[in-house]
Amino acid sequence: MAKTWLITGVSSGLGRLLAEKALIRGDRVVGASRSEDALSELRARHPERLRIVAMDLKDQSSVRAAVDRAFAASGRIDIVVSNAGYGLLGAAEEAGDVQVRDIIDTNLIGSIALIRAALPHLRSQGGGRILQVSSEGGQIAYPAFSLYHATKWGIEGFVESVAQETAPFGVEFTLVWNLGRRGPGSAAISRGPSRSRPMREHPPVRSARRSVAHG
Repeated sequence: MAKTWLITGVSSGLGRLLAEKALIRGDRVVGASRSEDALSELRARHPERLRIVAMDLKDQSSVRAAVDRAFAASGRIDIVVSNAGYGLLGAAEEAGDVQVRDIIDTNLIGSIALIRAALPHLRSQGGGRILQVSSEGGQIAYPAFSLYHATKWGIEGFVESVAQETAPFGVEFTLVWNLGRRGPGSAAISRGPSRSRPMREHPPVRSARRSVAHG
């Protein structure tokens, strides 16, 4: 039986790949992106089964509105994929206040907002599954990725707790590790990594930057 997916970060990377694979197998996809114009070529090939909703993960009201529109348009959504996010390369003290707030708002608070917005719909329809994309960055830590690690460790703890709350309602969670390359540059990201302003005093960070630059 065909499934319906809601996938964030659908315009590129893993989000786009998941959307393409779901469409190939005959499923329906609601893709969330900062722009409703995303994936125009893919929408042209699957006009009846691919819909795009605008969502800004840094704006919780935007997240709630987009999720509500997705469920209203689809009737039922079987799988919600929380995928959008990015990395920030640099020592913790190098990052500006806006950079700190942006990565936490997107990777952690945005993912939490998505899950919280989807849960009432999933409960009311009798169940469903949420896939939370993470990486080895939610289990181990490298220098120069401290803020990225903070968001991934945070969302993994949130998911493991909420999964126990929602199991009686038939709402299940899966943590998906997108490992990619191993090492400091292996973070699963939909865009980035962005970079903070370098400081001379951090040799481990300089080494991490060289590792990322040279793959």
